[in-house]
Amino acid sequence: MARFDRMTVLNTVLDQGVVPLFYHADLDIAKTVAGALAAGGGRILEFTNRGDFAIEVFGPLIKHCAQEHPDLIIGVGSVEDAPTAALYIAHGANFIVGPNFNEEIARLCNRRKVPYMPGCGTVTEIARAEEWGVEIVKAFPGTSVGGPGFVKAVRGPRPWTRIMPTGGVSPDEANLRGWFAAGVACVGMGSNLVRKEWIAAGEFGEITNTIHTTLELVRQIRAEL
Repeated sequence: MARFDRMTVLNTVLDQGVVPLFYHADLDIAKTVAGALAAGGGRILEFTNRGDFAIEVFGPLIKHCAQEHPDLIIGVGSVEDAPTAALYIAHGANFIVGPNFNEEIARLCNRRKVPYMPGCGTVTEIARAEEWGVEIVKAFPGTSVGGPGFVKAVRGPRPWTRIMPTGGVSPDEANLRGWFAAGVACVGMGSNLVRKEWIAAGEFGEITNTIHTTLELVRQIRAEL
């Protein structure tokens, strides 16, 4: 069962502006990455469902962070069907993210008051997701669907739409400024934030420093826009 209610999760995502995402098959490494993100001020984490037996890492990770990092809100990504979403919700997922929109997942998440952020690549997909109660849509893959220009074009006639691009987002100022100037509500960031080479070298402090710097940069950019 989710520890955080839907409004708390959504407001935290919007307030922080950055949703870090990663997957690792080793539980100890996953715990360390989560701790590194929390140490840098991160309050949201998306653990992606991309490996065999990923749920066996996710469940213990949720329990560990509830004790060691109680303010860290953890959800799951790469979810494409309702049974998988239900499995993760039963193991404590606080939000569900997917590469595509699925009505059965939307119905399940609405019933359980768990935020659902599905991937959408057209205005029609976005509108359909919003009809099913989605508050934040994931523009995926971010650069492939049109980049910041896509976001700006969508929000012209639909200023109420909240978009989170994932794919093609990096922690450098020019990239972030381009997305936020276009009107994104937040961004999802994976391999450019939780880098494989840092994990392989045990340089978890780099993750802490990068998320801290990125969050400060996002606050600065938002204040200037």
